[in-house]
Amino acid sequence: MAQQRSTRARRGRDVYIVDGARTPFIKAKGKPGPFHAADLAVAAARPLLLRQPFEPRDLDEVILGCVMPGPDEANIARVAALRLGCDKAVPAWTVQRNCASGLQALDSAYRNISLGRSELVLAGGVESMSHAPVLLSEAMVGWLGDWRGAKGLWPRLRQLGRLRPAYLAPVIGLLRGLTDPVVGLSMGQTAENLAYRFHIDRAAMDAYAAESQRRLAAAQDEARLVEIEAMYDNHGHLYEIDDGVRRDTDTAKLAKLKPAFDRKFGAVTAGNSAQITDGAAWLVLASESAVERHQLPVLGRITDSEWAGVEPAQMGLGPVHAMTPLLGRHRLKIDEVDYWEINEAFAVQVLACLAAWQDEAYCRDELGLKEAVGVLDQTRLNVDGGGIGIGHPVGASGARIVLHLIHVLVRNNARRGVASLCIGGGQGGAMLVERD
Repeated sequence: MAQQRSTRARRGRDVYIVDGARTPFIKAKGKPGPFHAADLAVAAARPLLLRQPFEPRDLDEVILGCVMPGPDEANIARVAALRLGCDKAVPAWTVQRNCASGLQALDSAYRNISLGRSELVLAGGVESMSHAPVLLSEAMVGWLGDWRGAKGLWPRLRQLGRLRPAYLAPVIGLLRGLTDPVVGLSMGQTAENLAYRFHIDRAAMDAYAAESQRRLAAAQDEARLVEIEAMYDNHGHLYEIDDGVRRDTDTAKLAKLKPAFDRKFGAVTAGNSAQITDGAAWLVLASESAVERHQLPVLGRITDSEWAGVEPAQMGLGPVHAMTPLLGRHRLKIDEVDYWEINEAFAVQVLACLAAWQDEAYCRDELGLKEAVGVLDQTRLNVDGGGIGIGHPVGASGARIVLHLIHVLVRNNARRGVASLCIGGGQGGAMLVERD
């Protein structure tokens, strides 16, 4: 660890991945799930911290990504940290970058350790999407304000007469949150845009989705998802695997599903999209001095990260714009990365990223390259499945893919991996992890 490449030395101190854990990802079933976001965060972190040689109070900070914490979870990182027994003197803060909130938490920890501001950090992401709020309309909120201001029987009766049934229509917070407020498109509609741009048909999407489900089922059968910690709810029910896997899925069954976002002309369905899911994931990151002080094991290190902005209406291309400069900065060709994790928001979104890298015109005009990046070997991409089967709890996915990627590198005695996500609103994030 004492030996450092010149590129890493210029960026600051090495940042090591010591350990990590996540909950099973639990598919939303149309009603609030068994766990709130803070419960999930605690359930993932408690066994992780219990097996460490240091105490929770030895952490320098706790950073957690979350998009939709509940009303009782303001600064959810602090709520989780205190419930985990971190000393009151350990600061904790929450970050939000839509789908990459968990990756942002890791990046924030990475940069603080690299700069010497922290030595030992617990960082990750969480989301309980099944607990997304159901809201009142603005008209109903206005009516309630007038109702509270009405004094006496007759003013209240007059106000009651102004109540309209339409005011009572609920506003589904999750649907509003998954719609871009600038371009007015749902995330699924932005995926349809990519299908049109890169001529990706329904058959290709369904084939990708079926293979993703097959890989996840195989990973479960072969016990390759070693980062998962089992958990119990308050009724004694056990959760120990990602329960969104569809073992009997094939392209024939997927082909029967109706388009979900463009019902007349579309090809994006519930079957070739990520599932609505609850889950949490954490990593312990440490400086070299913290590793030596606590005699910590090392899985690998975070080498670099990158963020990019893209057209919101084509937000799924964000990974291309984040991964390309990351590779360029380290003078890496596509075949010099051993394994990849690109979050599967939609099958077509991943396929579009692969197509963009093979398109010379796109690479020249959009990425400023002289030639196409090349063909990414899909046998090294999302090798144990992805969001289509596992699910995409938006605040947690960034941490999950980095955590799983480092385990894939360890399992295969491989050296280098890249994890990336598209981000609602038109962004992309990527992280380079390595092992010596």
